[in-house]
Amino acid sequence: MTQVKTGDTVQLHYTGTLADGATFDSSRGRDPLQFEVGSGQIIPGLDKALPGMTVGEQKKLTIPADEAYGQPDPNAQQAVPRSEIPAEIPLDLGTQLQVQTPQGQVMPVTVIEVTDEQVTLDANHPLAGKDLTFDIELVAIA
Repeated sequence: MTQVKTGDTVQLHYTGTLADGATFDSSRGRDPLQFEVGSGQIIPGLDKALPGMTVGEQKKLTIPADEAYGQPDPNAQQAVPRSEIPAEIPLDLGTQLQVQTPQGQVMPVTVIEVTDEQVTLDANHPLAGKDLTFDIELVAIA
Protein backbone atom coordinates (compact mmCIF):
# COMPACT_ATOMS: atom_id res chain seq x y z
CA MET A 1 0.00 0.00 0.00
CA THR A 2 1.23 3.49 -0.83
CA GLN A 3 2.25 5.59 2.15
CA VAL A 4 2.32 9.37 2.35
CA LYS A 5 5.74 10.97 1.99
CA THR A 6 6.96 14.55 2.02
CA GLY A 7 6.16 16.23 -1.31
CA ASP A 8 2.98 14.21 -1.95
CA THR A 9 -0.25 16.06 -2.58
CA VAL A 10 -2.89 14.61 -0.27
CA GLN A 11 -6.56 15.04 0.50
CA LEU A 12 -7.86 14.61 4.01
CA HIS A 13 -10.98 15.14 6.02
CA TYR A 14 -10.53 16.62 9.47
CA THR A 15 -12.39 17.88 12.49
CA GLY A 16 -10.49 20.21 14.81
CA THR A 17 -11.52 20.59 18.44
CA LEU A 18 -10.32 22.54 21.47
CA ALA A 19 -9.54 21.13 24.93
CA ASP A 20 -13.17 21.70 26.00
CA GLY A 21 -14.41 19.63 23.04
CA ALA A 22 -15.71 22.60 21.04
CA THR A 23 -15.24 22.18 17.27
CA PHE A 24 -13.37 25.11 15.68
CA ASP A 25 -13.26 23.77 12.11
CA SER A 26 -14.18 20.73 10.05
CA SER A 27 -14.08 19.64 6.42
CA ARG A 28 -17.02 17.25 6.90
CA GLY A 29 -19.81 18.10 4.50
CA ARG A 30 -17.31 19.88 2.21
CA ASP A 31 -14.54 18.83 -0.14
CA PRO A 32 -11.54 17.36 1.65
CA LEU A 33 -8.57 19.64 2.35
CA GLN A 34 -5.89 19.26 -0.34
CA PHE A 35 -2.25 20.32 0.12
CA GLU A 36 1.36 19.29 -0.39
CA VAL A 37 2.87 17.49 2.60
CA GLY A 38 5.89 19.29 4.05
CA SER A 39 5.29 22.53 2.13
CA GLY A 40 4.23 24.60 5.14
CA GLN A 41 0.65 25.00 3.87
CA ILE A 42 -0.80 23.63 7.14
CA ILE A 43 0.24 23.80 10.79
CA PRO A 44 3.53 21.99 11.51
CA GLY A 45 2.14 19.40 13.96
CA LEU A 46 -0.43 18.19 11.45
CA ASP A 47 2.10 18.18 8.60
CA LYS A 48 4.52 16.02 10.64
CA ALA A 49 1.83 13.42 11.43
CA LEU A 50 1.03 12.54 7.81
CA PRO A 51 4.13 10.73 6.45
CA GLY A 52 3.56 6.98 6.63
CA MET A 53 -0.25 7.17 6.54
CA THR A 54 -2.17 5.17 3.95
CA VAL A 55 -5.45 5.99 2.16
CA GLY A 56 -8.42 5.31 4.43
CA GLU A 57 -6.33 5.50 7.61
CA GLN A 58 -7.69 7.58 10.47
CA LYS A 59 -5.82 9.21 13.36
CA LYS A 60 -6.61 11.33 16.38
CA LEU A 61 -3.85 13.85 17.08
CA THR A 62 -3.28 16.30 19.90
CA ILE A 63 -1.08 19.13 18.68
CA PRO A 64 0.51 21.48 21.22
CA ALA A 65 0.18 25.23 20.61
CA ASP A 66 3.86 25.50 19.65
CA GLU A 67 3.25 23.05 16.76
CA ALA A 68 -0.03 24.75 15.78
CA TYR A 69 -0.43 28.55 15.76
CA GLY A 70 2.26 29.30 18.35
CA GLN A 71 2.04 31.32 21.52
CA PRO A 72 0.30 34.71 21.61
CA ASP A 73 2.67 37.61 20.95
CA PRO A 74 1.99 40.59 23.25
CA ASN A 75 3.53 42.83 20.57
CA ALA A 76 0.64 41.88 18.27
CA GLN A 77 -1.76 43.84 20.48
CA GLN A 78 -2.25 47.54 19.97
CA ALA A 79 -4.38 50.18 21.63
CA VAL A 80 -6.01 52.63 19.23
CA PRO A 81 -7.71 55.89 20.27
CA ARG A 82 -11.44 55.27 20.11
CA SER A 83 -11.85 58.58 18.27
CA GLU A 84 -9.89 57.11 15.30
CA ILE A 85 -12.44 54.34 14.75
CA PRO A 86 -15.53 55.26 12.71
CA ALA A 87 -18.75 55.22 14.76
CA GLU A 88 -20.38 52.61 12.48
CA ILE A 89 -17.69 50.01 13.25
CA PRO A 90 -18.98 47.50 15.86
CA LEU A 91 -16.68 47.28 18.89
CA ASP A 92 -18.14 44.35 20.82
CA LEU A 93 -15.51 42.17 22.51
CA GLY A 94 -14.49 39.34 20.17
CA THR A 95 -15.52 41.22 17.03
CA GLN A 96 -13.17 40.46 14.16
CA LEU A 97 -12.16 43.41 12.00
CA GLN A 98 -9.71 44.02 9.19
CA VAL A 99 -7.17 46.80 9.37
CA GLN A 100 -4.70 48.03 6.81
CA THR A 101 -1.02 48.21 7.73
CA PRO A 102 1.12 51.20 6.72
CA GLN A 103 2.51 48.92 3.95
CA GLY A 104 -1.01 48.44 2.57
CA GLN A 105 -1.52 44.85 3.73
CA VAL A 106 -4.91 43.83 5.14
CA MET A 107 -4.64 42.15 8.54
CA PRO A 108 -7.39 40.50 10.60
CA VAL A 109 -7.65 41.70 14.23
CA THR A 110 -9.95 40.96 17.16
CA VAL A 111 -11.38 43.53 19.57
CA ILE A 112 -10.17 42.45 23.04
CA GLU A 113 -10.78 45.55 25.18
CA VAL A 114 -12.87 48.71 24.88
CA THR A 115 -12.78 51.77 27.12
CA ASP A 116 -14.11 55.29 26.66
CA GLU A 117 -10.66 56.37 25.45
CA GLN A 118 -9.30 53.43 23.47
CA VAL A 119 -9.88 50.11 21.75
CA THR A 120 -7.32 47.32 22.05
CA LEU A 121 -6.95 45.16 18.94
CA ASP A 122 -5.21 41.78 18.83
CA ALA A 123 -3.57 40.53 15.61
CA ASN A 124 -2.65 37.11 17.04
CA HIS A 125 -4.29 34.13 15.36
CA PRO A 126 -7.49 33.29 17.31
CA LEU A 127 -6.08 29.81 18.05
CA ALA A 128 -2.65 31.05 19.25
CA GLY A 129 -1.76 29.55 22.62
CA LYS A 130 -4.24 26.68 22.30
CA ASP A 131 -3.54 22.97 22.08
CA LEU A 132 -5.60 21.48 19.26
CA THR A 133 -7.05 18.02 18.67
CA PHE A 134 -7.65 16.76 15.14
CA ASP A 135 -9.53 13.68 13.98
CA ILE A 136 -8.19 13.10 10.47
CA GLU A 137 -8.86 10.64 7.67
CA LEU A 138 -6.56 10.36 4.67
CA VAL A 139 -8.83 10.34 1.60
CA ALA A 140 -6.32 10.31 -1.29
CA ILE A 141 -2.67 10.60 -2.28
CA ALA A 142 -2.28 12.34 -5.62
